[in-house]
Amino acid sequence: MHTPKFPAERATFNVRFAARRHRLEHPVVNDPDFHIWQTYGVRAWPTLVFVDPLGNVIGFHAGEAPFEALDRAVRNILDRHRAAGNVIDTPLDVLEHAPDLDGLAFPGKVLAAPQRLYVADSGHHRIVETDRAGAVLRVFGSGAPGHRDGAAAQAQFTYPQGLALHGDVLYAADTENHRIRAIDLARGTVATAAGTGARGHPAPGAHPALQAELASPWDLAWHAGRLFIAMAGMHQIWVMHPSDGTIGPYAGSGVEDLQDGPLDGARLAQPSGLAVFGRRLLVADSETSAVRSLPLDGRGDVTTIVGSGLFDFGDVDGSGGEVRLQHPLAVAAGPEGAFIADSYNNKLKRVDPEQRRVTSCAGAAAHGRSDGPAAQARFHEPGGLSLADGALYVADTNNHAVRKLDLAAARVETLEIHGL
Repeated sequence: MHTPKFPAERATFNVRFAARRHRLEHPVVNDPDFHIWQTYGVRAWPTLVFVDPLGNVIGFHAGEAPFEALDRAVRNILDRHRAAGNVIDTPLDVLEHAPDLDGLAFPGKVLAAPQRLYVADSGHHRIVETDRAGAVLRVFGSGAPGHRDGAAAQAQFTYPQGLALHGDVLYAADTENHRIRAIDLARGTVATAAGTGARGHPAPGAHPALQAELASPWDLAWHAGRLFIAMAGMHQIWVMHPSDGTIGPYAGSGVEDLQDGPLDGARLAQPSGLAVFGRRLLVADSETSAVRSLPLDGRGDVTTIVGSGLFDFGDVDGSGGEVRLQHPLAVAAGPEGAFIADSYNNKLKRVDPEQRRVTSCAGAAAHGRSDGPAAQARFHEPGGLSLADGALYVADTNNHAVRKLDLAAARVETLEIHGL
């Protein structure tokens, strides 16, 4: 049952895109007006309600549950009722299967590098390398979900997202594998840099990177020998030191909320985008529809540039407390300034971190796919941004495309990917 928090999540059209993006193989009921939520007395996302084959509610569990425990509970219920003759093992023939997509599929993040462009082709579980004109040079990942190191064509990712480049090493947030991968661009090989594959929980201190348990790493940023990680599943920012092979929390207590303060006590909510801006790290704090800022030198507090709380969202430009975003997933920064992918509003916005001012620079509120003057162009839940040479490259997730905003000309064009 899908009961939405954000307005954009109420439309069945968008729910269908989300189900396809995650390749769900079970029916999904959209509950936009909270009827099912209220009927079952639900108070938290997610909540599990156990209903036996006779229609009796026999248990509740608020919050995520370990798969092993959930699997055991459901099997016990089914075994008892199967023995009593109450279970009919006939498959439901109601599924709407998504067609396979040529080219890109739900690209999550994009990284513009000198003479190169790297795209997290998330729906195809691979990383695509092109030139700036969109000609494919290499592909890392077989296209099948899984975890495997090795040569580019044999390696496997599962729904990769954020990318960061240092020298000849391209780091990738292997989100659903709960790992960080390192792609050696000179050799064309993939290796695991951090994570065991098990979903972890907030744990203070530094840990050996390959023994650490991560949780849905969503974006990456490289700065001064360190890899910063938006650890969305823990509501924290982590940092990895490749020089000594350690990793650990950098900011965030692990409690989901919007609260400023010291690095280890501040509260974040599903951070999903990172960008270095001067001496600060900008964070797209998606679940609070906020942009946060924290010091890169480890001294100082986490502060809020725009955003008010878990249930304060909308589409309002302006300054400080009057600004409203809706589930931003990406932030980019460079000499041209700082920008936000206001994902559920289908817009790109410019942010002035010092003045705490936000102005729309591309995209109409309605979803779609059209190029042209920035204000009339249309996107559909853009999730990734990267700045280079006066252009903002956009992973336009639900349009399965990479778009390019020429900042000087204020025009949007679609970058055609050739040879994929």
